Amino acid sequence: MGSQEVLGQTTRLASSSAVLQVLFRAVTFALNAFTLRYLSRELIGVVNVRLTLLYSTVVFLAREAFRRACLSGSTKRNWTKTINLLWLTVPLGVFWSVCLGLVWLHLLEVPDPSVVPHYQAGVVAFGLSAIVELLGEPFWVLAQAHLFVRLKVIAESLSVVSKCILTVILVVLYPQWGLYIFSLAQLLYTSVLVLCYVIYFVMFLGSPEATKKTFPVTRMKALLPNLVEDETFVNWKEARLTWSFFKQSFLKQILTEGEASSIVVESFYVFFAKVLERGKNVKDQKKDDVAMAANVLESLLKLVLLTGLTITVFGYAYSQLALDIYGGSMLSSGTGPNLLRCYSLYVLFLAVNGVTECFTFALMCKEEVDRYNFVMLALSFTFLCISYFLTHWHGSVGFILANCFNMGIRIAHSIHYIYDYFKESTHRPLMGLLPSPFLVLIYIISGVITGFSEVFFCCDKGWMARLIHISMGALCFAATIVTMFYTETKLIHFVRSQFLSRYMKKGT
Repeated sequence: MGSQEVLGQTTRLASSSAVLQVLFRAVTFALNAFTLRYLSRELIGVVNVRLTLLYSTVVFLAREAFRRACLSGSTKRNWTKTINLLWLTVPLGVFWSVCLGLVWLHLLEVPDPSVVPHYQAGVVAFGLSAIVELLGEPFWVLAQAHLFVRLKVIAESLSVVSKCILTVILVVLYPQWGLYIFSLAQLLYTSVLVLCYVIYFVMFLGSPEATKKTFPVTRMKALLPNLVEDETFVNWKEARLTWSFFKQSFLKQILTEGEASSIVVESFYVFFAKVLERGKNVKDQKKDDVAMAANVLESLLKLVLLTGLTITVFGYAYSQLALDIYGGSMLSSGTGPNLLRCYSLYVLFLAVNGVTECFTFALMCKEEVDRYNFVMLALSFTFLCISYFLTHWHGSVGFILANCFNMGIRIAHSIHYIYDYFKESTHRPLMGLLPSPFLVLIYIISGVITGFSEVFFCCDKGWMARLIHISMGALCFAATIVTMFYTETKLIHFVRSQFLSRYMKKGT
């Protein structure tokens, strides 16, 4: 598969995933609003925060390092050894589920059973759901490495729809079941997700399409752990790289709660890992591949920067209104709006860090990953101290600001790596972090106008005042988008040619 074809498939995967995630967020939002009519806020809070954190932590610690290591390099490899390595995620998931489950049950405060019934069963079910999802990890990595876009879309759609339907039915019919409802829905979600991948490969392997693509796996048995005579069970180079990434993932989880990578970043990690060879400097790579990687990196940096700036600027003036519409004065008064404003800023840091680390980790060799881990460990003390003082000074807002500081340090490290990598070439992808001066001016003007609009029209002056505030924001947002269209022509061309081209072709 050529570099241009890889880029095309990657952007298809990223755009499809982005659309899905937006739809899933909307469905989840609507589902939460619906369940609040039948269940207590405390119960839904335990599900959305504590139990979801247990599930995501187990999954993150068990598979993140394996994904980074096994998605690197060409698809032409000894897949038997790679699949053997990926199956190690399951026992690792069992280990983390048991350890963290005991923490959730015995070290954290147990909710009042009269308010949140069946908490223990919920902890067990969410830990078990993480293990079930890890059973599909070899299938997921194989599909991701070969950029099976449709499979990912279908599997995630069916699993989310199944989860929502079961949740609604049980909430309406058996609201007294409490956490049993969400436990069963979560188990159904992961089971359907894994089954979709298994069924797909059962049908795909051995088919004419698989033969045409010279797919490296020919039968389902090859997707199970296999011993190869006179050879090692796993590729030790991949295993050592996995260990390096595991230490990094563990540090991230402790220091930053293992922030989730955006779906665009997840997709383009595969692109950079396929187009450029890990551990080689820029002079030893193919010139065309370097040029393409540099252009894509510059466009991605510009895309996430402008997206983050837009969220930060408009999030500041519309956080209170959003909370007021969603939860009334209970959410829009107090520290809620300030928390959401700070989180809007954190999204900017998170987005830029996601892309810079996406490129950095796709190119770093094992030794460079190990050195980075030591840097993170050395900086962790500073981060923890700043977290303590800022949290003591300003509570939850201070903690978010401390995370912004932590992300800033990581961005600086990745920028330094990217600069060093490209300094011996003619490409300067870090220019993607410099928006047009005129666009910056529009952002500043929009921020000032919407800020004054919030003071005068939001949020206790009636719906007419709110509509005026919304209208002011819509005009400023439109001006920002128009300015972006005329000043960031390179980014617009990238989005049109890579993300929108297939949809435009369908429409003609």
